[in-house]
Amino acid sequence: MNLNLERRVNGNMASETYTLETVPTPCYVLDEAGLLANLQKLGSVQQQTGCRILLALKGFAMFGVFDTIRQFLWGVSASSLHEARLGSEEFGKEVHACAPAYREAEFDQLLTYCDHLTFNSFSQWRRFRKRTGAMPALQCGIRVNPEHSEVKVPIYDPCAPGSRLGVTRENFRSDELSGISGLHFHTLCELNSDALARTLAAFEEKFGAFLSQMSWVNFGGGHHITRKDYDVARLCELIDDFSRRHRLQVYLEPGEAVALNAGVLVASVLDIVRNDMDIAILDASAAAHMPDVLEMPYRPEIAGAAEAGALPFTYRLGGTTCLAGDVIGDYSFAEPLCVGSRLVLEDMAHYTMVKNNTFNGVELPAIGLRHASGEIRILKRFGYQDYRNRLS
Repeated sequence: MNLNLERRVNGNMASETYTLETVPTPCYVLDEAGLLANLQKLGSVQQQTGCRILLALKGFAMFGVFDTIRQFLWGVSASSLHEARLGSEEFGKEVHACAPAYREAEFDQLLTYCDHLTFNSFSQWRRFRKRTGAMPALQCGIRVNPEHSEVKVPIYDPCAPGSRLGVTRENFRSDELSGISGLHFHTLCELNSDALARTLAAFEEKFGAFLSQMSWVNFGGGHHITRKDYDVARLCELIDDFSRRHRLQVYLEPGEAVALNAGVLVASVLDIVRNDMDIAILDASAAAHMPDVLEMPYRPEIAGAAEAGALPFTYRLGGTTCLAGDVIGDYSFAEPLCVGSRLVLEDMAHYTMVKNNTFNGVELPAIGLRHASGEIRILKRFGYQDYRNRLS
């Protein structure tokens, strides 16, 4: 299956081809084969269970490959007006929106893009419900908080104490469900189906009494379905059992699973300095190009590299911004690095392009697509105007 590459790069057709050794760095490179493998697995879950899987744009929004993704997935989930518009105009199937709160100035436009709209509170529902009534095809939902935590990193736990996300059972208004056709919960992050099983039990214990009034339930995201050790059979059993008992349409909206292990970030060494250890400064940045390295935090895998000290030559890899903590981590290599050495940071398709920034005026990485043949085409380059035009 070939992707539609008829995209223009700075006014010119993206016809020149590269390899990982020749792409301009820094550069995100999405792997066609890896993306298709993920989509086929997600598509099989839909076929087996009748659930509908949405692409969560907050995790992956590379619209240059939407032509392929839409062949497998039901639609997209959005967290903002701009994501909803992108989903409507570029993906062209169902658009589901869910956000902590909706802005008054944007709401009427948001309605024109959405098929499902989930409210994070009953106060938001009361504020906007009359305007949703003008869209007879629109289905509205309430996000609930089962108060069951599975995520160990607090910044990523939607059910942490004091969370602003979702209505708790104590604050759920059963007398205000007229016009509400679905419930939405999101409690997971990079977790297996055993975490969903425990979450479903908590969700049904608290909100099961209201399911007879609904026509759909959204199980949210955080399902690591395309990870090698993910128990897909257990997931299908959970969906089948829930659907059979409640006769409801089930939605899932993974962002990471769509692009998991399907892309890399290629970077080059700009300099090597020494301060107690050898430090390689790259033309890529943790702070600007892969913020989750610092936010999560986590240590990316690098092709051919190992833990510090495991191989003969160890380096601290630093980013190109002035932030003192712009450090990717300590790695060892079989051969010494030098200026111009290329590094391939793995699993860099999701939560990178959607979260990167131009701190320090650092140029954003180009975006490329690698075919099964190994050839890479650059779909997008960034320059000074991308930095300048966002500031005033």
